[in-house]
Amino acid sequence: MEGSVFTPALEGIKHVKSEDGELLTRPFLDVCKHILPVIDKFGHAMVLVKSDIGGNITRLETKYNSDPAKYNCLYSMVQEEVENKTATGSKSCTNGLLWLTRAMDFLVELFRNLLEHPDWAMSQACSDSYSKTLKKWHGWLASSTFTVAMKLAPDRSKFMEVIGGDAVKDDIQKFLDTFTPLLQENHKFLVRQESTTTSLGASVGMDALKAS
Repeated sequence: MEGSVFTPALEGIKHVKSEDGELLTRPFLDVCKHILPVIDKFGHAMVLVKSDIGGNITRLETKYNSDPAKYNCLYSMVQEEVENKTATGSKSCTNGLLWLTRAMDFLVELFRNLLEHPDWAMSQACSDSYSKTLKKWHGWLASSTFTVAMKLAPDRSKFMEVIGGDAVKDDIQKFLDTFTPLLQENHKFLVRQESTTTSLGASVGMDALKAS
């Protein structure tokens, strides 16, 4: 497929919603998968993030594959867990979707920093993105580990060259414009579920990243 490293994700986003406007499980997970090759370009700095994203994709994908028709819509598995009072478990699909969304929030913010702050070093762009997203959900150990990993971030100019140089910036912006609303939709949905499960925020929200 011609295009940039973001092209597969951009194409996938077009198919994420059903005609009724519902988020579809397989297409959404596929879009997240398409971002993994971009993460690889960061090298060791993103090993934890890639592992977290991959683990949560696998968790949700396994549930989906158990009954594709039943779990065709992304939120169906969460609603089932809420009804069965299993949503607060650390290995639940609810927890998986929550942490997948948070990890993608971090990447979106990082890509945004790369566009909006051309004078920032990669380590600064990563640290700022982490502070705005994942850091508030991490305990001391996870936060310290992540901070150390960020110091391994590649040279910014070399990274941009590897993923396509200035030509890729338009695709990054398109990704931000089209994928961010999907993440926001996930957050709104999870907040609504939290209102019906009073302990959801305490149990799921404060789990360490590695819990996935």
